Amino acid sequence: MIRIEGISKSFGTNKAVDAISFEANEKEILVLLGTSGCGKTTTLKMINRLIEPDSGNIFIDGKNIRDQKPEELRKSIGFVMQHAGLFPHYSVAQNIAIVPNLLNWEKQKIQNRTLELLEKLHLTEDLLKVFPHELSGGQQQRIGIARALIADTPVLLMDEPFGALDTITRSAIHNEFKNLDELKNKTTILVTHDVVEAFELGHRICLMDKGQLIQMGSPAEILYHPANSFVKDFFSGNRLMLEYKIAPVKLVESFLLKPLSLKAQQQLIKEANIWETLQVLGTEKNYNEDYEALLQAFNQYRKLQTA
Repeated sequence: MIRIEGISKSFGTNKAVDAISFEANEKEILVLLGTSGCGKTTTLKMINRLIEPDSGNIFIDGKNIRDQKPEELRKSIGFVMQHAGLFPHYSVAQNIAIVPNLLNWEKQKIQNRTLELLEKLHLTEDLLKVFPHELSGGQQQRIGIARALIADTPVLLMDEPFGALDTITRSAIHNEFKNLDELKNKTTILVTHDVVEAFELGHRICLMDKGQLIQMGSPAEILYHPANSFVKDFFSGNRLMLEYKIAPVKLVESFLLKPLSLKAQQQLIKEANIWETLQVLGTEKNYNEDYEALLQAFNQYRKLQTA
């Protein structure tokens, strides 16, 4: 869906992006991950021509983006900025309606779509009349997502969309974001420096450093088969938790010595991961046996992955 071919960008003597190439597949969430200054945001902004590359090409659905006017290209791409990026002198309703107005949608269509998104993002209709400074950080970020989703574009770009939120709010929005129907038909590229966020949201991850793409793969591939010591060290601080988060309960079911209780099986039916299931079972005194059995099964599974 999105193909990047050898793009580079320098700012003075600093090479922000150094001849990187990758593809984002249709209907996947691809995460650009790395520390500050690694080139991930510059890469993202070149996709919607907020920054022009010095060399290389970018294709969306087989078409070179250089063949389109930047303003026309951006109408077909949803974009969520850091800190929501809402216009302070526009009401929430006006902020959400910016792209539909550019596309000359009828007022009723804009209203219907706005209300639909508010419901999905757990926001109330009364917020439409207020201004961004009257919203909490979580509400602002949800409005930013609604603005990016309203036109239902095939491409969604997200630049550190949850970075300014506290841990509890960020976790809640992650869950809402993952469950949005709109994402199932989009190609999404998300920039973050948060390793846990990358593993929770990404189908695949591009790890970047000093303007270069170091390794690309699924969370399991990049964790269990690191390309070099840099990749291994990058994830070492969160490794065990990340392993818990990428392993669904059903993946370790065959390693269980006895069947789980009904409560634990409900987690399996929900396709929960090991981390989520341990959080549930760990708060229930009657399920200590399940907790221990699941840990033992996971450790057996883990040995095979790291052998």
